Parts: sequence; C-alpha cells; structure tokens
Amino acid sequence: MTYLEWPRRVAALAQFRVSNVMIPLLSRDDDHHLRNVLRARSGEEVVATDGRGEWALCTITDDALERSTPVHRDPSTPTTVLYLAPLKGDRSEWAVAKATELGVSQIVPLLSERVVVKFKGPTGEKILHRWRRIAAEAAGQCRRTYDVEITDPVKVADVASDVGVADFGGSGDWGGVRAVAIGPEGGWGAAEWPTTQRRLSLGPTVLRAETAGVVAASLLTFGAGNWGFTLGEREDG
Repeated sequence: MTYLEWPRRVAALAQFRVSNVMIPLLSRDDDHHLRNVLRARSGEEVVATDGRGEWALCTITDDALERSTPVHRDPSTPTTVLYLAPLKGDRSEWAVAKATELGVSQIVPLLSERVVVKFKGPTGEKILHRWRRIAAEAAGQCRRTYDVEITDPVKVADVASDVGVADFGGSGDWGGVRAVAIGPEGGWGAAEWPTTQRRLSLGPTVLRAETAGVVAASLLTFGAGNWGFTLGEREDG
C-alpha cells in the first residue's frame, strides 16, 4: 500500500466483511445497509476485508463492488486477550466496542463470583451474539482488518495461571502482559483468585468496570507494540 492509499482507506464510506477480497461480494444485509441506510452513490469507495488481514478499496457501481486497488495484507500483531466480566445494561457492549477499536485480539466473557448478569442458556447466547455483532460493527468503523474473536464464556477457575488480574493496588509493571482479567461491578471475591495470580494496577483511581476494560485494552495493545503504523503488503498487481 502506498501512503496515498492510506487516506483513501480512512475516508472510505464504510468497511465491509467479504469472504474473498479478490472478488468482493456483499451479503444481502450489507448491500441493503450500503445502498438504503448509508445511501451510497455509484463512484463512492468502500473498504472490503476478509477479517484475516487482507483488504482492498472498492468502487460502488449500480449493482456491485468493483475492486479499485490491489489486495493488500496488513501485518499480524501479537495476540492480546481481555477477559471481561459481563456487566449490567449496555456497559459490556460499550467496553467490547472500545476494546475492538483499540486492537485487542480476543475477548473472553468471564463468569466471576459476583457477576449478576445471567449469562447462560438462551439469554447467554443472545448476549454473546450481540457482543459479536457489536465487535464486527466496531471493526468496520475503525478499519480493522483482523477480526476480534469473542469466545464462549469461561469461569475464573478455568483461566490460565499466566493471565494477569486487574486489582486495585496491584503492580504497575505491565511488561510482557498479553492477557488480563477485568472484574464485575462488585469486584472480585475475597478468595476468587489464587494468591500466586499476577495482580496488575490500572492506575491510582477506582474505575468503573467498563472503564477498567478500556484502560486494560489500551495497556495490552500498546505494550504488545500494536500501535505502530505499518503499511500492508501488496498481494497482487
């Protein structure tokens, strides 16, 4: 990608997920959104990506997309994982969207001791589906070309021992941290984590749970070196 193409990518009308960037075909829902909601006009540009790093700029025609640049591949970045306890209302959804924008690789719903949100059965599936949809929308908005993975929920007892735990009064040394767990509104239970689990500070003030998720996502991705600006490689001529 040339530096001239980067402003075009940012200024594009929208970004859409396709299965094959070489031949960009929109789903029926995305085509409806493009033409009826965004009221796109022929000649305007959008970004098409496969969610695995490949992307291209495409020109809108009357009934299709026509690729207007070569296919590029953004370099992959180190994996970063945010374990996020479900929160009441739409606060989790806000945190999921912001963590996606910040570049977290994976978000794991964490069923900790004091979680009050029902995250099982049909209700849990509905919440999980909404988190994934919100993450996909946020990825398009921020021109992210690698999908964020939102996994099935796990319990604290199933979290790996090398995952850091956000805890007021924890260490400010985030060196080498690639995964962190954020608790619910009421915080962690007194004996919820092993004493050997690494504790990490999110600063000198008491944060709301959704704010803690955003701060942790920022520290994770910045520490992993994911905030550098690297131009993608060209895949075709």
